[in-house]
Amino acid sequence: MAALTFAHIQQREGRWVIVDLVGKGKRVRTVPIPSWAKQAIDEWTQTAGLSSGRIFRAVNKGDRVVGDSLTSQAVQDIVKEYAAKCGYELAAHDLRRTFAKLARKGGADLMQIQLTLGHASVSTTERYIGEQQDLTSAPCDVLGLRLY
Repeated sequence: MAALTFAHIQQREGRWVIVDLVGKGKRVRTVPIPSWAKQAIDEWTQTAGLSSGRIFRAVNKGDRVVGDSLTSQAVQDIVKEYAAKCGYELAAHDLRRTFAKLARKGGADLMQIQLTLGHASVSTTERYIGEQQDLTSAPCDVLGLRLY
């Protein structure tokens, strides 16, 4: 988030995405943005009078944008502060696990979650989600094949 620039936000295949996001292991990926998040980014940048460079910037006590960027530590501190105000104790990285779990619960494909998170192995994604085999709704039950 600290390094996100206007150049990273682009339209691809009819939707807004973050392109060329470099993650752990220097893996580069493209991450879709939900429409509500794009709207929030647009409102923030319009209100802050920003149109180039880094999207997220420091704001002083007088509600003025200062500097050209936020540090990754500032992002960590902001998440921790607002989580505490909501009665939670969590770190910025916990939001990745929350995203993965909510996406899976909402029906997102495991491989798409893996790609979005930039995991090299699907087993890492499964650990994030706490995925376990569900014998009551097995994949073989939805193949649509019949013997009779």
